[in-house]
Amino acid sequence: MKKIKYLFFIVFFINIHVFTFAQSQKKEPVFVLVHGAWHGGWCWSDVSKNLTQKGYKVYTPTLTGLGERKHLINNDVNLDTHIQDIVNLIEMEDLDHVYLVGHSYAGAIIAGVADRIPEKLTKLIFLDAMIVENGQSAISLQPDGVRQIQEENIKRKEHFEPFDVSLFGVTDPKIVTSIEKRLTPQPFNTFAQKLKLIHPYGNGLPLIYIACTHPQLPIMKEMSEKVQKDKKHKWQHISLNTGHDAMITIPNELSDIFISLIDQ
Repeated sequence: MKKIKYLFFIVFFINIHVFTFAQSQKKEPVFVLVHGAWHGGWCWSDVSKNLTQKGYKVYTPTLTGLGERKHLINNDVNLDTHIQDIVNLIEMEDLDHVYLVGHSYAGAIIAGVADRIPEKLTKLIFLDAMIVENGQSAISLQPDGVRQIQEENIKRKEHFEPFDVSLFGVTDPKIVTSIEKRLTPQPFNTFAQKLKLIHPYGNGLPLIYIACTHPQLPIMKEMSEKVQKDKKHKWQHISLNTGHDAMITIPNELSDIFISLIDQ
């Protein structure tokens, strides 16, 4: 009888040890939030704070040539540079189970990252973002008039000056002033270079599109409609009643949406 009890406790403690070890090996979700054109990692400050307070690990890198890295802007900074910025961050920080979020222009970036290191990622989240596919560039998707103006900029090797903040859906005067101070020129080659993908778009990862609809930028309306019609990739589509810069206008609601997208 003593031997049976002894064996029972051994089996019990082995099971506890195995369960505890398995739990310790489970990777916690990580958010990598990639800003769009003219912005920097600073634009995610409220969302990052919210997610961090909920216990999540969050990274808000600033892309080469923008934000606090504006001194690095030059004619060689292109889309590949920005894709590599994010690949390097994920690899150097040894991140896994990454929920990769791309805002606006950064839709092209996260598509490129997924093409290179899908094993590090869990989901791609496009926040009112460009859907740039293989062989396309950010400007190739623009209406003819806008594209022609941007192509002239590129011929002159002129970096793109920031759009008016009102186009981002931000109306509070204090916030507008704060944003205007921090927007910086966008390296022209980031818009000019075509995205090169080896694998199918998304590389097998779940795709989520969050559309900002009030007001809705015409080009983003096209993107939103495109993913809703796309039966091939089975997008999850979410609408937000706010302007383009949702991370600034409604950071709490956006944070809750990000958390709701975590696999349980």
